Amino acid sequence: MFRSSTALLALSSLLALSTLLAGPARAAAPIPKPPDVAARAYILSDHFSGRILAQDHADDRMEPASLTKLMASYVIFTALKEGRLKLTDLVTISEHAWRAEGSRTFVQVGTQIPVDILLKGMIVQSGNDATIALAERVGGTEPAFAQMMNAYAKRLGMRGSNFEDSNGLPSPNHYTTARDMMTLANALIRDFPEYYPLFSLHEFLWNNIKQQNRNGLLGRDPTVDGLKTGHTDSAGFCLVTSAKRDNMRLVSVVMGAPSVKAREDASSALLNYGYTFYETTKLKQAREAVLKPRVYKSATEFAALGIPNDIIVTVGRGQAASLTTTAKLTQEPLIAPLLAGKPVGELIVTDGTGEVIARAPLVPLATVAEGGLWTRMVDDVSLWFH
Repeated sequence: MFRSSTALLALSSLLALSTLLAGPARAAAPIPKPPDVAARAYILSDHFSGRILAQDHADDRMEPASLTKLMASYVIFTALKEGRLKLTDLVTISEHAWRAEGSRTFVQVGTQIPVDILLKGMIVQSGNDATIALAERVGGTEPAFAQMMNAYAKRLGMRGSNFEDSNGLPSPNHYTTARDMMTLANALIRDFPEYYPLFSLHEFLWNNIKQQNRNGLLGRDPTVDGLKTGHTDSAGFCLVTSAKRDNMRLVSVVMGAPSVKAREDASSALLNYGYTFYETTKLKQAREAVLKPRVYKSATEFAALGIPNDIIVTVGRGQAASLTTTAKLTQEPLIAPLLAGKPVGELIVTDGTGEVIARAPLVPLATVAEGGLWTRMVDDVSLWFH
């Protein structure tokens, strides 16, 4: 009449499960302070885990200069992804685009140029004329496009930014923060893998003019594959950089450096600091079974619980072995029906000191249906003694 005693004994894991990932815990190796760099603001983060590894004045309002074109890129890539724009579309160059101040791709008024070429002009050469032409094609006018930039920035959580144009010429109400630029860079890498390689182009040739990428780190460090430079007299020299070494991708933002060399040296120093003293590891894979607790009034008796997304953490190098995962039910006892994907618990990751460094919801990997009438009656009795 009652379910097997063997099954009932399995209930010992229903509330919590702690797993030492590998090897004995050991004292954490000391991690020095981030390097001193010549910049008004900077931030360094791991792309996959989101952990901030170093920062200084990361939330101060700063002029973005041509880092603005990263925001323009996000809007244009979105239009491409949604089919509102094609790489082969021809864009007519307006007089407003042709007269653009600052860096140029040397487009001529009235000519028609493919979106693909204008994108390279915007990203590689940082051409203001190419950027305005794309902005007008996607937004109708540059001011309307700037409104789109601000709308997408808000969606991404860029709370410290406001854009008045597509290219980054100085304006009192045109600003951002190093943290917002980091958020934007991570979004470009994550959301547009098909277009991200544009940021690693060293040069491109159009109309018999060879145009060079201004990001000197692309030539200095083979692991660097983006993203964008920026400079005006008031903004100083800025650089958003991403590099991937093995399975670890870091993103650095340097703003307000005194020279091209200074911004590249600062970015390189931050990246090397991150790779030297930290490592990123995947602790649990999405939909991997973590617990199989008893579920009352169900036909299956036990249900597999897991996490909806990968758990990826960044820790001091060599310290992954000291990490502990603990799975706990927040609903207990579990009673069918249970919906797949609806949280019933939490997976907690702690480091060797006991500090919580990650959390993830624990969900049924499949819907757990109610059992038959007899099963429900039997489990009603079992619940009396729970």
